Amino acid sequence: MLYSLLYPLSEYYSFLNLFRYITFRTAGAILTALIISFVCGKPIIHWLKSKQQDGQPIRADGPESHLVTKKGTPTMGGCLILLAMTLSTLLWTDWSNPFIWIALLVTLGFGALGAYDDFLKLTKRNSKGLPGKVKLLGQITLSLVAVYYVTLYTAPKLAHCLTFPFLKEFVLNMGYAYYLWAAFVVVGASNAVNLTDGLDGLAIVPVMIAAACFCLISYVVGNNIFAHYLQLHPIPNTGELTIFLGSIIGAGLGFLWFNAPPAKVFMGDTGSLAAGGALGIVAVITKHEIVLAIVGGLFVLEAVSVILQVGYFKLTGRRIFLMAPIHHHFEKKGWAEPTIVIRFWIIASILALAGLSTLKLR
Repeated sequence: MLYSLLYPLSEYYSFLNLFRYITFRTAGAILTALIISFVCGKPIIHWLKSKQQDGQPIRADGPESHLVTKKGTPTMGGCLILLAMTLSTLLWTDWSNPFIWIALLVTLGFGALGAYDDFLKLTKRNSKGLPGKVKLLGQITLSLVAVYYVTLYTAPKLAHCLTFPFLKEFVLNMGYAYYLWAAFVVVGASNAVNLTDGLDGLAIVPVMIAAACFCLISYVVGNNIFAHYLQLHPIPNTGELTIFLGSIIGAGLGFLWFNAPPAKVFMGDTGSLAAGGALGIVAVITKHEIVLAIVGGLFVLEAVSVILQVGYFKLTGRRIFLMAPIHHHFEKKGWAEPTIVIRFWIIASILALAGLSTLKLR
């Protein structure tokens, strides 16, 4: 909004030329989202607490300590993230950019789906919530709609193509199968972040790390000069997504202020499904879906641990891990919660650096 209002006035007031630069507006988006989180955080948490007398339902089969340490903590804190992220994005981005609206559609759509899931958990007072098949159907439908519009606004030569890290020119034209692949990426990213969100601060920091990586990726892919220098496939208009991702970082930092151990609020499915969906759709738009699997390798690890646990148990009746997702396995082994969280943050940082290295190693 500010871009459309103020940048045209730069011919009269030269300092307004700052609004031309994506880097300036990204910094503004980070600070704005952070300030909104700080200002609105306490009132929103207070309101959530007043509506959720007993807080988020705790899994009876989970770590025993959670029945004590997590009891009474309200959930649906993701609404704070979505509020700060949305307002900041709308304030600092160019509204004429279609990719911004697609990213917001997925993020808010997945957030609404997660909010309904959280609502059902609270009203039914159990950890089941929305049936898995219904949730998955909603995610797939939203993803397919979003991917259709992504291909519509992407150059035809790349619209249905999959690109690969480390390879300069090779692309795989998947035709209509690309819709299924891209939807799988968005839905998979959303559910992987959701599975990671099990300890105070565990999910939000890796989300911010991944968002920071894709800030850089979106910027260079959207800039012809940088894209050609790094031998990437340029995707016009993706640079504006840098601001969207910056707003996620700012909102995440603000949320972490209240989610740091001991958490005053949990993000719930409202935040985790939305955050994962946002990362997934940005990866699809920038044609860096495979890089997302590296940058977000921690989320992949958490999801794979659940798949292996369930599959192995159905085949043999035995378990690979003491409990899945894998962060609960380490809790069962006696690791302190802050130890698990910080070590997983370190792993997320290492994987992010590995993912960024693919930009140059071609």
